[in-house]
Amino acid sequence: MLPVLEELADGGVRSGQDVANAVAHKLHLSQEDLEQMLPSGKQKLFQNREAWAVTYMAKAGLIERPERGFLRITERGSAVLKQKQGKIDNVFLFRFKEFQNFKAKTPVETTDDSTPQEDLEKGFQAIGVSVREEILERLHEITPSRFEQVVIDVLVAMGYGGSHEDAAKAVGKSGDEGIDGVINEDRLGLDSIYIQAKRWKNNVGRPDVQSFVGALSGRHASKGIFITTSSYTNEATEYAKTLREKVILIDGERLAALMFEFNIGVSTENTYHVKRIDTDYFLNA
Repeated sequence: MLPVLEELADGGVRSGQDVANAVAHKLHLSQEDLEQMLPSGKQKLFQNREAWAVTYMAKAGLIERPERGFLRITERGSAVLKQKQGKIDNVFLFRFKEFQNFKAKTPVETTDDSTPQEDLEKGFQAIGVSVREEILERLHEITPSRFEQVVIDVLVAMGYGGSHEDAAKAVGKSGDEGIDGVINEDRLGLDSIYIQAKRWKNNVGRPDVQSFVGALSGRHASKGIFITTSSYTNEATEYAKTLREKVILIDGERLAALMFEFNIGVSTENTYHVKRIDTDYFLNA
C-alpha cells in the first residue's frame, strides 16, 4: 500500500495502470514476478494485490477516484506520508473510522477455530461487499441517461417490463407529473408499475415521496417504485409504510445489491467448486 500512496504523493491525477506500472518498477519486479498467477489461475497476483491496496486505502480515505480508472491522493493521505510510516497495512488503516466501518462489513479475519470452508465464505462475502460499494460509486459517476439504462436492465432482469425494448420505451420520459416511466408488472401486462428514478447524492425526503404518491393518485395507480442512488430520510421511509398504495423505496445500497445479485454491471471472475466426499459411493458394492 505504501508504494502506491507514494506514487500519488505529488497530488496529481494518475491512471491506475500508470501507478501499478510505477510501483512494479519501484519494487524491482521481474517479468516473471508480474506473470505470477493466483492459485485459481484466473488473475495475476500483482494485479490482484495492487487492486486491493487501492480499494483498502480508498475505503480509509487516503486516496480517491476522481473519475473512472484514475486515482488521486487526499489530504489525509498526504498527512500519512508526512508521518514517514515504515509501511501501511490493515492494522494501520484501522485508525480511520471509515476503514473500521468497511471492515465491519467484511469479516475476513481467520481464526484457529475456523475451517477452510468458513474462511472461503468469509472471503467471498468480503469481495461481494467491496464490489457492491464500487457499483454504488460508479452509479454516482454515470450520466442520467446511462442511469436510466441501468434501471431498465435491473427491472428487466428481475422479470418486470417484459423485454428491454418495451421497458426502454416506457422509462426515461419527460418525468411528467413526477413519473419517469411506467412498465408492465409481468410479460402479459396484467398490471402497471410506475417508476421514479433519481441519480442524487442528497437524501430523498418525504416531500419527494409525497409528490410521487400524488402522481400515482392522479393516474389511479396503486403500485410504484422510487429508485435513487442516495438514501431516504427516516421521515420518507416511515411515510411510505403508511400508504394505501404499494410504494417500494430502493436506495443506492439496495440498487447496488440488486445489480450484484442479477449480474448487472458485474461479471463472474472465478468459480470455485468446493467438493466433499460422496459417502454413498464408497458404501455401494
